[in-house]
Amino acid sequence: MVREQVLSATNSVGRKSEDIRLIVVTKGQPYEKVMEVIEAGAKFLGENYVEEAIPKIAETGEASGIEWHMIGHVQSRKARKVCEQFDWVQSVDSLRLAHRLNRFAKELEIKLPILLECNVSGEESKFGWRAWSELEWEQLAGEFAPILELENLSVHGLMTMPPFFANPENSRPFFIRLRNLREYLKLQFPGFGWKELSMGMSADFMVAIQEGATIIRVGTAILGERKI
Repeated sequence: MVREQVLSATNSVGRKSEDIRLIVVTKGQPYEKVMEVIEAGAKFLGENYVEEAIPKIAETGEASGIEWHMIGHVQSRKARKVCEQFDWVQSVDSLRLAHRLNRFAKELEIKLPILLECNVSGEESKFGWRAWSELEWEQLAGEFAPILELENLSVHGLMTMPPFFANPENSRPFFIRLRNLREYLKLQFPGFGWKELSMGMSADFMVAIQEGATIIRVGTAILGERKI
């Protein structure tokens, strides 16, 4: 069902469905559900909490080719565990966290792919850099500049979480804002890729794809309501 919706969304704007990376969010789901989705062909899994993720990652260790994405807020004191356990961190939201991830990635001799989480709505409950006004973007670029220079982190793009709306069309302006920010950053830092836009979840991923998402994070629409 979700893959059919992805295909429909990409077709509606002349994009290719294979250009969309589907992250199956396994937060709150038992091990059995995780294995079911892996056996069904999922290759990219997302978790919000380090403590919940560690046993799942260990238990699914024999499932080859699985890429684990940290998509939840990362406390600085847990940066080492995140580096040890996850293949990507989508939720880098401060220079301090970036420096800690870089430090531990260096110790582990890895180059960690990351996304920079941006708050494009202004909601106080949301994490991420202040990005809801274009007036903030020049300062934002200045804050991003030192992160781009960290040797053991590789910035691939941006991530956001808009407010929840019953009507997914209401999310569209926020997805457009993140896409516009990405285009602005491309001009400021032309030597970097800025390829990825991680935006869109179960309720609004089709709109996100239409507005340029390259990564969508879908849990409930695939696995059903969380059990734990």
